[in-house]
Amino acid sequence: MAEQSVYVGIDVGKEHLDVARHGEDEVWRFANDDAGIQALVDQLAPFAPTLVVLEATGGFEFPAAAALAASSIPVVIANPRQTRDFAKSTGQLAKTDTIDARGLAFFAARVRPEVRELPSEATRALEAILARRRQIIEMTTAEKNRLGFALKPVQKGIQKHIRWLERQLSDVDQDLDSMIRRSPVWAARQDLLQTVPGVGPNLSRTLLAALPELGRLSHKQIAALAGVAPIARDSGKFRGKRVTWGGRAPVRAALYMSVWSAAKWNPVIRVFHDRLRAKGKPAKVAQVACMRKLLTILNAMIRDGAEWDPSIPLDQLRIQHSC
Repeated sequence: MAEQSVYVGIDVGKEHLDVARHGEDEVWRFANDDAGIQALVDQLAPFAPTLVVLEATGGFEFPAAAALAASSIPVVIANPRQTRDFAKSTGQLAKTDTIDARGLAFFAARVRPEVRELPSEATRALEAILARRRQIIEMTTAEKNRLGFALKPVQKGIQKHIRWLERQLSDVDQDLDSMIRRSPVWAARQDLLQTVPGVGPNLSRTLLAALPELGRLSHKQIAALAGVAPIARDSGKFRGKRVTWGGRAPVRAALYMSVWSAAKWNPVIRVFHDRLRAKGKPAKVAQVACMRKLLTILNAMIRDGAEWDPSIPLDQLRIQHSC
């Protein structure tokens, strides 16, 4: 007899891990700490799971996912939006830890998402520092906005806080540069990416931390992962507008800011942008298309280890484009 496939779903909380096997009623609960995670691995190992699915929950899922991967158990950290939409499509509207664990097991059995290499500890640390950088920038912007309307008695305190945040931002930037320079691979990739006009430290750091798959996927896969791939909305004779949706928001935001510069200083992106606008494409459509074009070029450069050279025809980088 062929061995039966075992699909497992794990609902991750700050304190607990609720674990369900597809087709089984029983749901196990383990503490989300070192002892509990080891007990989880020991419990699952004899079943030789075909696939284990956890939801991304702000970092609480990483210790369990790393322990499972280290034990050679296939594990996927799924997008919560995708798993929730799947649950709704099956008519499951209720939401409890037990129901979510069973739903994730069902998702694993039916969707069978592709297993990808988990981010390393260093990559997660780099992403955490980048996230903190974004938070500091948001707080600084908020304080500067408040300063414009603040009464005189509170202006001094706001100004003092802005100066402190600016010092924090400087410290975070130094930490980022130091971390990247300690890794020869990251340093080489950052230097390679920044040979492209329009690509600065913010985009290169974000791609290193939040898109480690860069250079290892096709141009369509990497665009979908970043959330800049157009999604069709057609039905019968109706042809809806193509939209971009989902993906990794920090990558998309960094690309958006970089394309403003690239559309002016990068000859390839500038020509592409101007051609789309000349065809009557709306500014936002042209902007997103340029984001996808820039990401495609960077993906090919990292894959091939090739520095930016506008004199090289794009097809020599084995890049495929669509307008």
